[in-house]
Amino acid sequence: MSDEMRRETRFIADRMLGTLTRYLRFMGYDTTSANGLAEGNPREDTLLLDMAEQQHRLLLTRDAELARRGKEQVVYVRSEEVMEQVQQLIDYQLIKRRLAMSRCSLCNTVLREANTCEIQHTDYAPKDWRNLSFFWCEHCKKLYWNGSHGKQLEERLGTALKNG
Repeated sequence: MSDEMRRETRFIADRMLGTLTRYLRFMGYDTTSANGLAEGNPREDTLLLDMAEQQHRLLLTRDAELARRGKEQVVYVRSEEVMEQVQQLIDYQLIKRRLAMSRCSLCNTVLREANTCEIQHTDYAPKDWRNLSFFWCEHCKKLYWNGSHGKQLEERLGTALKNG
C-alpha cells in the first residue's frame, strides 16, 4: 500500500450507503460500514459518531439529522444514485477517481496477490487466467481479478464522472 493511500481519508458509512461502501472499497478507500453492526440499536447514530471520532474516520450518511449532529465529522450524501454519490466525494476532494482493487468489497480487508493454488481451486475463476492479475481476501477467502466486471466498473468511473 502506498504512503499516499495510508494518509488518505478513511470512511465509515451508514446503512443507507451499502453500494457506495463497495465502490469506495473497489477504489481502494478504507471504508467500514454500519451494516457490520448489530441491527436495532436505538443509539446507533451516536455509536457511529463515536466510532468515526475514535477511528479518525469521516462519517458518510444520507440522514440529514445525523449529519447536522456530526458537524465537520460527517458528510451528508445528497443523492440516492451511487455515481452521483461518488461524484460528490470527488467534488469535495475527499477521493480521487480510480480503480485500485486493493480492498475486499465485502469486508474491507486489504487484498494480497493470489497464489496459483488459490486461483486453481476457486470454481468461479476464469479458465484461461494467463495475463490476468489476481488478488485474494484472507478473511472472506474471495478471489478478485480485473476481468469484465472490473472493466465495466472502471468504465463507469471514467465516463460517468467529471474529472477529479
